[in-house]
Amino acid sequence: MSDFANDFLKHLGALSERQPGALAALCRSLGFAPGAYPPAYPYVERFVAAESHANHPQRLALYMVAGLYAMHPHQASASLASSLAQLMRQRGKDQGSSIEKRFVALLGADAEDLSNHLRQIVSLLSADGVGLNYATLLNDLSFWLNTGLDPEKRDRIRQRWARDFYRALAPATEEPSTVNQD
Repeated sequence: MSDFANDFLKHLGALSERQPGALAALCRSLGFAPGAYPPAYPYVERFVAAESHANHPQRLALYMVAGLYAMHPHQASASLASSLAQLMRQRGKDQGSSIEKRFVALLGADAEDLSNHLRQIVSLLSADGVGLNYATLLNDLSFWLNTGLDPEKRDRIRQRWARDFYRALAPATEEPSTVNQD
C-alpha cells in the first residue's frame, strides 16, 4: 500500500492512543456527508492536498476511512470484502444471506450512498471483532469516489471486491492440476 495511506493510518492509530476525543469526533462525522463535520477537520485536513477542493475524491475518502477507523480501529491484512466473507462464515447460514445482501448493496452503491453502506458493514465487522485493511480501503475509495473517472475503472474495484468476497467464501481446494496434452 502507499506510504501516504500508511502514514494516515499511523496518525489515526496515534490519535486513538493519545486523544480518544478525536476518535469520538471522527466517529460522529459518519453521520454527516464526508468532510462536512467541522470537529473532524483538525484530524484529517493535514493529509488533504492543498489544491484539493471540498469534494475531491481523496479528501472524501480520507474522511470516510477516518470515521470508519474511529468506529472500529482493528487493522488486518484482509480486504474489506474478504473480512466480510470471514464474518459470514463465522456467523453461519442463518445470518449469511443478510450479510451477502448488504455486500451486494454496497457493490451497487453510488458515491453518495457509499458512506452509509460502509458504515453498516464496518459496524457488522466491529460487532464480531473482524478487522480489515484500511489502507487498501482508502486507496479503493479514492478511485470509487472520483465521479469524473471512467466508470470502467470504478467497476474494476467493484469486481475485485466481488472476487475477494466470493473467493474467501469458497471452500479451500487443491490447486488445479495441469492437463498433460501429450
